[in-house]
Formats: sequence, C-alpha cells, structure tokens
Amino acid sequence: MKKKLAPYLENVTESGAACLLTMVQGNVLLLALTHWVTAAQTGILAGTAATAAIALTKAESRLLLAIILGLSTAIADYFVHPGMIGEHHIIEPIVTGIGAGVLSYIVATLIAFYRRRQNRRGADEPETAVREIADGE
Repeated sequence: MKKKLAPYLENVTESGAACLLTMVQGNVLLLALTHWVTAAQTGILAGTAATAAIALTKAESRLLLAIILGLSTAIADYFVHPGMIGEHHIIEPIVTGIGAGVLSYIVATLIAFYRRRQNRRGADEPETAVREIADGE
C-alpha cells in the first residue's frame, strides 16, 4: 500500500508546492490560509490526474513523468483559480506547471541518486549483509 500511495503523494506535494510558490511569486512571507487552500486544491487535482495518466501510460522515464505532472498542474491551476501574473490569466498556470515539472524531475533524480548510492553501499559490504541475515535482522 505504501509503495502505491507514495507516487500519488509525491505528485500532489510537488504540484501544490509549485502552485504555492508561484501564487506569492516566491515571497513566502505573503502566504495566507487562502493560498494554502488553493494550492491544496490544485495539488490534489493535478496529482490525481498525473497519477492516473502515468498509470494508464505506464510511463517510467523521469522526464516524461515530469512533463505529465507539469501539464496536469498547469491545467489544474488554470481551472482552480484565476492567474495574477501578467495581463493574460494563462501565464501563471504555465509558470506553475513548469515549476511542478522541474521540481518533479529534480526530486526523482535525487531519489534515484540516493537509491543507487544505498545499493552500492550494500554491495561494498557483503559480510555485513551476511551477518545481518544470520542474526535475523
């Protein structure tokens, strides 16, 4: 259950965080409860759409996952609230979508790096792994 829920929560969080930062244009001192509520709505909508699209397409590429989340976030942000950046209300959702996509790619890259490093560390110490198995750990 935990492994199935983790990608969804990651998508919701990345989308919501990008929305939150874009709404206040990076000035976190301006954050209010309404910003959190709007970002949560955008995150849940975009995270659900992105997770469904990823499951249906069975995409595994980090770049493709980031693009799907970015597009889902831009569309969700456009419908959840009107934009405040620029004359046209389409600029803020686009910026939010790009932010979510970039954030998704960076997080996925860092997680992959961490897992590779952990796997190498385990392979470098075979005696420890054998000892842990023998001790029942």
